[in-house]
Amino acid sequence: MKAALVGVDGTLLHEARRATGRERGADAVVESILDFAGELRAHGTEHLGESAVAAGVAVPGIVDSENGIAVYAANLGWRDVPLRARLAERLGGVPVALGHDVRTGGLAEGRIGAGQGADRFLFVPLGTGIAGAIGIAGSIEAGAHGYAGEIGHIVVRPDGPDCGCGQRGCLETLASAAAVTRAWAEAGGGPDADAADCAKAVESGDERAVRVWLDAVDALAAGLVTALTLLDPGTLIIGGGLAEAGETLFTPLRAAVEERVTFQKLPAIVPAALGDTAGCLGAGLLAWDLLATDTDTDTATDTDSEETA
Repeated sequence: MKAALVGVDGTLLHEARRATGRERGADAVVESILDFAGELRAHGTEHLGESAVAAGVAVPGIVDSENGIAVYAANLGWRDVPLRARLAERLGGVPVALGHDVRTGGLAEGRIGAGQGADRFLFVPLGTGIAGAIGIAGSIEAGAHGYAGEIGHIVVRPDGPDCGCGQRGCLETLASAAAVTRAWAEAGGGPDADAADCAKAVESGDERAVRVWLDAVDALAAGLVTALTLLDPGTLIIGGGLAEAGETLFTPLRAAVEERVTFQKLPAIVPAALGDTAGCLGAGLLAWDLLATDTDTDTATDTDSEETA
């Protein structure tokens, strides 16, 4: 878990991390989140001279942001957790915003990161899986049911590997960091090798690694061009573990996307700027947005020294 106190302008005033502890069960994870938030608020009071005026929390899985419910997270084992209400109770009744982790990270990248100034962007983090955040005029589109942006489950190779969603050949089975790790291990990289090791082998000219890498890039380009066709973003922001390979990823990816487009306008394809702090910053932005739209409070227009958990 990553947490932060965030100023009204998006400045990180304090940052802290701790293990999720998911092996202890879903209820324990929820309690850890509540405790962590309480400690963070106390830190602000003690060290910054004032308490946080609002809180934002971003969680994985299916999220009902409107009703403040963490609906389902396979990796954490919870269902229908009223996280917003429980967090507000723990924090003494301050306003609380609940968001989806990838969409929240995308909000931060769009406003204060790599997409700053872009009216339309698509944020795609390449991690264990692949998700996406659709940025439109300073906000993130959640979709009618909260599922917008699930680019990782675009089928790019119908005869490809089975996916946990029930389909075959989904983008994340071929181009996520986890997929590259599996493919590199099978190609001879070794049982302990991961996607970062594959990237290093590509840079050293290992032909097996190059084949694995370019296969993943080809699949990624296919998925991205489908997204470009539907969304027409001005900027495409790539983040997550694979993006840490830098131009080892971006040079062939830009070429592969350009080769595939026909009538589509080619967007700028850029690396994410905020790294793994994007979620913390995005949660802070959600909280400030909540205050800005709450007619019952005037704290959103107070001094820049105020912070949000």
